Amino acid sequence: MLKPDFTAAPVPSRRAFLTGAAAGAVLIAFRLDLKGARAAEGSDALSKAPAQPNAFVRIAADDTVTVMIKHLDMGQGNTTGLATILADELDADWGQMRVAFAPADARLYANLLMGPVQGTGGSTAIANSWFQLRKAGAAARAMLVAAAADKWGVPASEITVAKGVISHKSGKQARFGEFAEAAAAKPVPQEPRLKTPAEWTLIGQRVPRIDSVAKTDGTAIYSLDIRRPGQVTALVAHPPRFGATVKSVDAEAAQGMPGIVGIVTIPTGVAVIARDTWSAMKAREALKITWDDSAAETRSSDAILAEYRETAKTAGLVASQAGDADGALKGSAKVLEAEFSFPYLAHAAMEPLNATIERASDGSYDVYAGCQIQTVEQAVLAATLGVTTDKVRLHTQWAGGSFGRRATPGADYFAEAAAIVKAWDGKAPVHLVWTREDDMAGGYYRPQVFHTVKAGLNEKGQITGWRHAMVGKSIMIGSPFEAMLVKNGIDSTTVEGASDTPYALPAYRFEVHNAREGVPVLWWRSVGHTHTAHVMEVFIDELAHAANADPVAYRLSLLTRAPRLSGVLRLAADKAGWSQKPSEKGRGLGVAVHESFGSYVAMVADVTAGDSSVKVNRIVAAVDVGVAVNPDIIRAQVEGAVGFALSAVLRNRITLKDGVVQERNFDSYQPTRISEMPRVEVHIVPSEVAPTGIGEPGVPVLAPAIANAVFAATGQRLRSLPLDLSALRGA
Repeated sequence: MLKPDFTAAPVPSRRAFLTGAAAGAVLIAFRLDLKGARAAEGSDALSKAPAQPNAFVRIAADDTVTVMIKHLDMGQGNTTGLATILADELDADWGQMRVAFAPADARLYANLLMGPVQGTGGSTAIANSWFQLRKAGAAARAMLVAAAADKWGVPASEITVAKGVISHKSGKQARFGEFAEAAAAKPVPQEPRLKTPAEWTLIGQRVPRIDSVAKTDGTAIYSLDIRRPGQVTALVAHPPRFGATVKSVDAEAAQGMPGIVGIVTIPTGVAVIARDTWSAMKAREALKITWDDSAAETRSSDAILAEYRETAKTAGLVASQAGDADGALKGSAKVLEAEFSFPYLAHAAMEPLNATIERASDGSYDVYAGCQIQTVEQAVLAATLGVTTDKVRLHTQWAGGSFGRRATPGADYFAEAAAIVKAWDGKAPVHLVWTREDDMAGGYYRPQVFHTVKAGLNEKGQITGWRHAMVGKSIMIGSPFEAMLVKNGIDSTTVEGASDTPYALPAYRFEVHNAREGVPVLWWRSVGHTHTAHVMEVFIDELAHAANADPVAYRLSLLTRAPRLSGVLRLAADKAGWSQKPSEKGRGLGVAVHESFGSYVAMVADVTAGDSSVKVNRIVAAVDVGVAVNPDIIRAQVEGAVGFALSAVLRNRITLKDGVVQERNFDSYQPTRISEMPRVEVHIVPSEVAPTGIGEPGVPVLAPAIANAVFAATGQRLRSLPLDLSALRGA
């Protein structure tokens, strides 16, 4: 059997972590330069990774082929995509393919775009694994062929493989399972021949998702489904304000309730441990806790935004600049100015956060969860539990969404679960569960952000200068990733998609202000692009109209150095029938185009707007993600991005009153309803360029396409998100 070796020593010390005294205080020495790494895709940066079939392929005697998946699948379908890549080079039959989540081992399973770290994020799963899994599949195929050649006494060059069958012209045939053991003993070819695109049989084709059946019949196990022998459930009473701490707790009433086995105070609050979730919830309600708010955030979100507006009037840190933007603006024939504001947003994944920790008799620990950054999570758990990382075994499970929430730099809920285990010191496995209210009202959020932008036009309607300021709390400052992602005070996740704009601006200046506040912020699906793309695309649209130019043609004139962006823009406009504008009153088309995570997406929105309402009728999208490994999953991800982002366009916001989050569940933070979902058409640009990701890039373009369509339909500009539909009265 071809199988990975999981018995090796832990990550070498040069990749080790520096742990502080506080639980979860982990600093990790690694490189997370996704933009630079993506620029090298298809080059030596990824293609020279060694072939590792023994790490990624398991071929069993029953002829099943299991691909070890080093990434978390949160519903985006990367298990299918990764299995497709390997299966094609292996020449396996799709029906024999299986997947299993790999253990935490950064030496074998590092994300090649993140450095020596195993993790999922930044839409990198397919991109970083493309060459790695092709080589693993090709090497495993060569080893099987070599084993068959030995057994049959024929030259390897006379053996062919197709759909899981090894054949020789003499008529001899065998399935993979028959030669698995012999193949495992063969030397691993480090530079196996990879197929040409013309030879692919699975890549680029529609194959059934590998998880569809299990997720349909209920056999797929999510971390919330984990039940270990004797398992207890823990819920934590968190402070209502960010930064508050426990001052005192009266647990007498809760301790006497049925099913309660422990109540402990931990750094993040008071944990109730019970035989079942319901008992823990009822006992938590019975706790009488006095909170110390002396260091807590007590402002409202409106007050924080008002401070942002004032801050934007002052000079900020320069993220990028060229030419004399101020001088160009002064000499312009026309100057346009605008403000944009964006609220805090919750991740609101369907599966609430949870993790199970089970202590073994030798003092080691097994952890079951939807593990997204395994290297960080393993280190945080080890530091909190007071053991070395080799004593912590992660068992990654299917996850019901994340959108960034499970990828906290400090692995917050893992640290919390470990703190409960350590404080309680019970022998039973502990399953920490956050309710939806726990996360919605006390989790992490997409930052609130404020933009001001000013641009000048000459007599021909051409842009002369651009001045842009952004105010928001940095996701990375103060995190373990600050040294890698913050340069000269500039957090790349705040300014990405704006300061590196592909539009040919003759003079520009992009500034940023790093706000200081107590609200915990985190990357949210497509990170900074969620707001920068909206500002850039809505304001470019305004400039096009001010110049009496067609919005598509105007963009194309500014994208002469961005052929792939121009390509998706032309394709989306063509497929949407851009030249035939709707004639009905209150109906309009809007367009937006943006590059994020190495992928290129354009959308045309068809909306009906007016009388305080917006109905999105149709979205036509064009995407360029390089090689389309699984076209059906690409389409599904774009459709899912539309559904995910639409509620943020129409209504979603997290608001604070006196520091307390007001939205607590889907009644006040409503996801997109089926009745609101538009028809979505996705057109994929054919390509032989190394693939990039699609999990996030569909999100940024939706809001500006809709906002620009609303303008086309009503003549009114709605700049900020969510759209202020009340402004459409009488439109």
